[in-house]
Amino acid sequence: MSDQLIPLFTAFVGFVSVLLAGYGLLGYLSGASESARLKERVSGTTVKRSDALTAPIGSALSGVVDFFGRLGTKIGPTESAEIDKGRMRLVQAGLRKPDSHKIFQGVKGVLAVALAGGFLLYRFLLSPDMTMTMTGFGTVLMATLGVYAPEYWLTKKVNKRKLTVSDELPDALDLLVVCVESGMGLDQAVDRVCHEMRRSGPIISSEFKLLTLELRAGKSRVEALRSLAARVGLDDLNSLTSLLIQADAFGISVGRTLRVYSDAMRVKRSQRAEEKAAKMPVLLLLPLVAFILPALFVAILGPAVIMSMDMFIKMNSR
Repeated sequence: MSDQLIPLFTAFVGFVSVLLAGYGLLGYLSGASESARLKERVSGTTVKRSDALTAPIGSALSGVVDFFGRLGTKIGPTESAEIDKGRMRLVQAGLRKPDSHKIFQGVKGVLAVALAGGFLLYRFLLSPDMTMTMTGFGTVLMATLGVYAPEYWLTKKVNKRKLTVSDELPDALDLLVVCVESGMGLDQAVDRVCHEMRRSGPIISSEFKLLTLELRAGKSRVEALRSLAARVGLDDLNSLTSLLIQADAFGISVGRTLRVYSDAMRVKRSQRAEEKAAKMPVLLLLPLVAFILPALFVAILGPAVIMSMDMFIKMNSR
């Protein structure tokens, strides 16, 4: 094949590929609409076209999730202590499906194999001169990255959720103080706060909702409060639950306890904000040096450098 025919052949292959992809998309859309009409005839209900189009994608995603779950069951830890520890970390991150632990382990395994396989593919196709030592080291490094990258993501997600809860907790405590001092019981006050903070504090509202559901299911208040502290994993919330348990056991005023702790939490939140504000000049130093000062130097010294170059050129021409 001559060099002049290669661009024409490439354009023809691209055109055929786009044409086949278009025909496949049209066939998929027509098949989805046909299945929607059949479902309407059989069930006697109206099926949305968008639901019919996204149903194959949802089934494919559920199949992938099931595969991750089965793989995580085989390669995950078998000790009950390790399983409970991993499941608790997922709960603290807000991932609370029954099979979240298995799916997470499966994702780690697939990611490790995918990264190691991708590196080997790169080595044999694009870098055949790489030594076996570097190949083995790179493969192990990629597999390790695939195992520990989800752990790092999970740790960051847990810390972010804890920080959000620590910011929402003082407002929730203020509402609890108002509700308790107005004559409500603690259980009713928690239920009221979870409804009032659905928009301003969605995470603490969901945690209080679970606390209310556990109390309604028959769980004792002590066990429900300890479960709340374990689900969140925040030290401030652990201290709060301990205070509430002691106040309930010794007959101390719950409203006074909540008011004192609410003031302490609000002061702590303001101190954390002041700490972040104090760190801002140090954090701004790097972008200032890397981006702003070079542009400023070019704007200030650029004309002088150009004039100096013109002067030296004129002096040399003489």
